[in-house]
Amino acid sequence: MSSPSPVQIREANAHLAALHGRVTNLEQKLEDAEKTVREQAESLIRKDEQLRAATQEITETKDREISFLHEKLCHSEESIHKLNQIIKEKDSLIGQLQHRCQLLDNICKSRPLLDSMLAQIAEAERMGPVSDLGKPTTNNSLTDGESNCSLSRLSNHKDFSLSEDDSDDQELDGVVFGTTV
Repeated sequence: MSSPSPVQIREANAHLAALHGRVTNLEQKLEDAEKTVREQAESLIRKDEQLRAATQEITETKDREISFLHEKLCHSEESIHKLNQIIKEKDSLIGQLQHRCQLLDNICKSRPLLDSMLAQIAEAERMGPVSDLGKPTTNNSLTDGESNCSLSRLSNHKDFSLSEDDSDDQELDGVVFGTTV
């Protein structure tokens, strides 16, 4: 083999120099690309950590809020139960009061009849005992003695009244019996 000519050596040296420059350039680009990839990986790792921390915080906030709302729901259900009990008790009371109101309405409807009856009894008292041909009788009853409505018993109840306002009128005449509406 023959030795290369100086032109071939120069061309080979130039080619090697160009190849070396190209390799150095590619190595620099590779190093820059690796640096960029490392920076991006570190950035992604930081963002991932930030997202994990944010997700953890959101999860904890959600769990606290769920716990708070569950507790509030339990208190609300307890309040609803208590209020339903109160409603049942009030409904029962209303039923009792409606019955009493009906009784009082019936009493008030019957009051004129009672007042009329008491007025007639008072009039009968004012008339005095019935005498046989002008002679006073020894029996003070209004009937033949079998009734409980004797004049002596009626006179003990001369202040009987169905209304509350008559209790203040104690100075009424002893003969007046009953109330007026």
